[in-house]
Amino acid sequence: MASSSEEERVREELVEALRLGDEARARALVPRLGTRLQQVRGALEAMLAVPDVRVRQAAVFGLGELGGAASTRLLEQQLAVEEARGDYDGASVAEVITQTLGRIKDTGARAGLVRRLERVVAGKPSLADVNAVACALWRRRHPDLLPAVQRSLRKLAAPTQGYLRGLLVLLEKSPEELGAWVRDPSVSVEHKTDVLTVLEEEVPDALLTTLPSFIRMAQALVEPAVSQDGAAAYYCECLFSLLLLHEARLLPALTDEARSTLRAIARMLVAALSPNCSIRAAALLQFVGRPEDVTVIEANRPVDPIGAKAFDDVARALRHPREK
Repeated sequence: MASSSEEERVREELVEALRLGDEARARALVPRLGTRLQQVRGALEAMLAVPDVRVRQAAVFGLGELGGAASTRLLEQQLAVEEARGDYDGASVAEVITQTLGRIKDTGARAGLVRRLERVVAGKPSLADVNAVACALWRRRHPDLLPAVQRSLRKLAAPTQGYLRGLLVLLEKSPEELGAWVRDPSVSVEHKTDVLTVLEEEVPDALLTTLPSFIRMAQALVEPAVSQDGAAAYYCECLFSLLLLHEARLLPALTDEARSTLRAIARMLVAALSPNCSIRAAALLQFVGRPEDVTVIEANRPVDPIGAKAFDDVARALRHPREK
């Protein structure tokens, strides 16, 4: 059995590792909170009662690593506690719990998330709260979620529907239907953007075939995306973010045609009025561009130091591509 001083030291290291964003280190520390699974879970449960918000968040992370029905029950109980606090710290822990329930491979986690969604919708929901639950539910996707998502959407005003609206599309449509839906000009750009933002959480293998449809949609939006910082630019920004977030897996899955189209889009959008869209377009060229694209990168180099450095880094990478 670990001594109380040893447990305290490990707990402090766990909190610090998560503060620094070192999840690999945090994962290695969780089992060291005890010599038996029951003891580790007990230590994490005790951390949930600590006033320090960072300690509670670390406990949530640890329970997510343990997984299983027991951890799911503790997390759902703590979620109710954090919601009842009604303060910023409680909301921040509730968000971490929501994300964690989305990653636990237990059917009870899905049920807990549905109850969380119903409580959020019944109150005065913020867009951030709805989005967090929608992304977690996408992680735990299952046809049984459809009725709950549909009910919730009927209760929400349009501005707060956000990712939940995108989640419904992803739950309802097959890959073939989704591709056709993305290409449908009658569907709003904003609705398609909602789908992209949910996919940032996770892109299943079955949906890799839909990526060319999202890319063709961006191609159709290039002109307004370059000249306006509006819905078209935000769609392209979200597409680029998705591809960059999962570039090692998504970019190799693209056909040569889709990759060539993506490069052409990125070359044009480095000149976008939207700084976020422009920087992400440049970043994408690092992976799909060619040495000759340095010219367009340098011609559209931003004035601000952060943007300028981002463009310079891409230009340097294109001049000196890694040998494959």
